Amino acid sequence: MGDSVGNFALPGTEGDGIRRYRLSDYTDTGAVVLAFYPFDFSPVCTDVLCRFRDAEFLSLTEDVDVFGISRDSCYAHRRFIEEYDLSFPLLSDTTGRVTEAFDLAYDEWELHEGVPKRALVTVDDSDTVRYRWETEDAYVSPDFEELHQTVLSLVDADP
Repeated sequence: MGDSVGNFALPGTEGDGIRRYRLSDYTDTGAVVLAFYPFDFSPVCTDVLCRFRDAEFLSLTEDVDVFGISRDSCYAHRRFIEEYDLSFPLLSDTTGRVTEAFDLAYDEWELHEGVPKRALVTVDDSDTVRYRWETEDAYVSPDFEELHQTVLSLVDADP
């Protein structure tokens, strides 16, 4: 925590068209939760991303945006969003450069190289990491209460 984050842009979708999402466009006006995950439609990823969809503390907080990031294509993301009615954009890190920049890539997981670890990174409006959680075991889910407390501290810190 406390590390500065460089700006990045990735293609993504909210379920309709595909567009470029630039981190600074969101951190300029608030905080961002980056939810890295291995694959669309995998059982644990589906469960975790649906928990983000259902987390009231995130939907009631205007100054905090959530983005899912995996190496899947925007076309797979679009179908995943439609099937599970996800309420936040999914970004495609097809080259793995953003995942690598955050040092969150598996060397190999289930015979796939370079896929993102399951991780949460919260970045505040000064582009500083305020919370980071990651696991080597992609079958482990994050603690949403810890994330909730971080979001509360970010909201309380705003004037």
